[in-house]
Amino acid sequence: MNWYEKLNEYFPVEEMKSKEHMERLLKERSDVYYKDEDEHHVMMYAEFESFIFIDYVYVSPKARGQGLGQKLLEQLKEHKKPIILELEPVDYDDTDTEKRLRFYQREGFKHARSIGYTRRSLKTNELNTLEILYWSPDEESEEEIYEKMKKLYEQIHTYKDEEIYGESYQPVDEVLKIDRERERDLFETLKDPKGV
Repeated sequence: MNWYEKLNEYFPVEEMKSKEHMERLLKERSDVYYKDEDEHHVMMYAEFESFIFIDYVYVSPKARGQGLGQKLLEQLKEHKKPIILELEPVDYDDTDTEKRLRFYQREGFKHARSIGYTRRSLKTNELNTLEILYWSPDEESEEEIYEKMKKLYEQIHTYKDEEIYGESYQPVDEVLKIDRERERDLFETLKDPKGV
């Protein structure tokens, strides 16, 4: 399998960019968008001057549990910039979602609980809600993370979207919101699966 097939098999359809979208980012935005891969992993990420965004991380089933994910994150942490990623909410019928959340918790990531992120999938036309996790060497505020998310949404997620998909994603202000009422920390769901 090539790198795109691995990602496409692992990630939900509503979260996947098209292969053309990613290839164009790699070619046309090679100043910020990168692919790190070998036979056991694929990591797609964007590195801006003030932060890193992890778009996709795939570790092959054979290599899971051997510290490869931690090694990949350590390489990014060495850049001494905040690292941001999007994660689907925990689904207790899908044990991978809980394992991923526990992994990022162990790696020192925080849940940006005041940032709401919901966007319509161009493939399924359904609303897809994701949570924002971040690691910061300088304890950045969620407002600062929110501003970084807006930048990456506009420069990576919606890059030439109309040209590639034939239609545009929603504008950033419809997708990303600061909501102080979102009290619950995603990591608390690990302690109490019933959400009580």
